[in-house]
Amino acid sequence: MCLILFAWRPGHAQPLIVAANRDEFYARPAQSLSAWEDAPGVYAGRDLEAGGTWLGIGPGGRFAALTNIRDPRQPLGSRSRGELVAAFLRGEMAVTTYLQQVAERSSHYSGFNLLAGDGQVLGYVNAHEALPRLLQPGVYGLSNAALDTPWPKLLKARQAFAAALETPSAQYFLAMLADDATAPDEALPETGVGLATERLLSSVFIASQNYGTRASTVLIVDDQGRRRMIERSYGPFGGHLGEVEVSA
Repeated sequence: MCLILFAWRPGHAQPLIVAANRDEFYARPAQSLSAWEDAPGVYAGRDLEAGGTWLGIGPGGRFAALTNIRDPRQPLGSRSRGELVAAFLRGEMAVTTYLQQVAERSSHYSGFNLLAGDGQVLGYVNAHEALPRLLQPGVYGLSNAALDTPWPKLLKARQAFAAALETPSAQYFLAMLADDATAPDEALPETGVGLATERLLSSVFIASQNYGTRASTVLIVDDQGRRRMIERSYGPFGGHLGEVEVSA
């Protein structure tokens, strides 16, 4: 998952709204959004190579999502980052306790950002900082750096996301997530991957032969705890592969 826009608004008619793109190599096998037969109440896509997930919901109002940190200099972790999301969704541990445990063993994983919530609180931890915190109400953006790092695509998408929160529409958010316009060279971050790759990765929606946006997901939670999640799947060069919707 490489771009997550989210609004955390306790007490609002829609206390949590999420719009996210998962970017990955097309060759990495994955299952689309579905109910997990081995984890009742969990709804998520699934990485079929390591068994984890990038975003999902679980029993008791649980929600979790993950992005990778883009830094070619960082050491490779011995464990899959996707298990961090899956373990929270399956479990019953309090948000603060779980994030603290994740922070203490963050060196086992390549760099990551993790969001985890239970409907009452929403927390965040960045692997490089290893300082978990609960988030205050607000509108946030998370890409492949720290929370709200002002990369061009994050600023652009967060503005479009925030403009539609009063009358949230899943179709609007999905269209927003499909924006494939690249940022100008002078605005690109320098993350050590080279100019051509920075250009490719600068758009909200990434499309190429081997790597790109594999899934766009929208989650809308209402004040009764009802959750609606829609996921669109994509293949090479942005080819549309299908759409799934679940309510829980």
